[in-house]
Amino acid sequence: MGGIMNFFSTEKFVEVSLFIAKPLIILICAKIVVKILSKILDNLFAKLTLDKGIQTFTKSASKIGIWLLAIIMVAGALGIDTASLVTVLGVASLALSLAVQNIFTNVFSGIILLITKPFKVGDFVDICGVSGTVKSVDLMRTTLTTGDNKLEHLPNGDVAASRITNYSESDKRRAEWHFTVDYSAETETVKKAILEVLEANDKLLKEPAPFVALHSYNANDIDFIARAWSDNSTYWDGYYGVNEQVREAFKKYHIEFSYPHVVVHKAEDNK
Repeated sequence: MGGIMNFFSTEKFVEVSLFIAKPLIILICAKIVVKILSKILDNLFAKLTLDKGIQTFTKSASKIGIWLLAIIMVAGALGIDTASLVTVLGVASLALSLAVQNIFTNVFSGIILLITKPFKVGDFVDICGVSGTVKSVDLMRTTLTTGDNKLEHLPNGDVAASRITNYSESDKRRAEWHFTVDYSAETETVKKAILEVLEANDKLLKEPAPFVALHSYNANDIDFIARAWSDNSTYWDGYYGVNEQVREAFKKYHIEFSYPHVVVHKAEDNK
């Protein structure tokens, strides 16, 4: 009788030990897999030129995925219905995703921006109607420093969906001016005055050559267009310099700027 009791006691002990050991082994294996995967990703990232934000997000998402799988396996080892658990986790994930939909949108948009790189830190850009220098780009938002030293924090979802103008991506930029003059001004005299200014400005490039032409006839004036190229770093110096110098050139050549006016013709009295 004692031998039978010992047999059942031994069998029960083994059963209980296996019941406890299986979850522990699964958790230990999961921890080992996480460490191995982390080392593999570190070696992979060392060979690739990926942004730090993408590296952190990838490693975190991989760890979460492995631990979720381990939890489901532990539940199965403990005799819990994993189908129900997966269903519960699925419903919870759906509810959570709907609750934090904007966050996920910003995160994935941030990843797209970090991969495609339409701009980088230090670039002067126009995004969502905001112009400024890119201060930082992270997974949630892009930060711009405006001309008056304000910080604009733009959600990455809005940034990725908007039109992005990058003024710093090219070494050279073309400036354009419009000057309206009175109808009494001679076309060639106006073109000569503007062209002299463009050619004399040391912030503008000689090649491609500056361009001046009569652009359009308006109700009260004639519109002349001028174009010239400059290095990106001297764009604004050249642009504002031309504005000031053209005013002086028009004085020199007696060219009048136009202004809105109405000409009234008085009918003669025939009586």
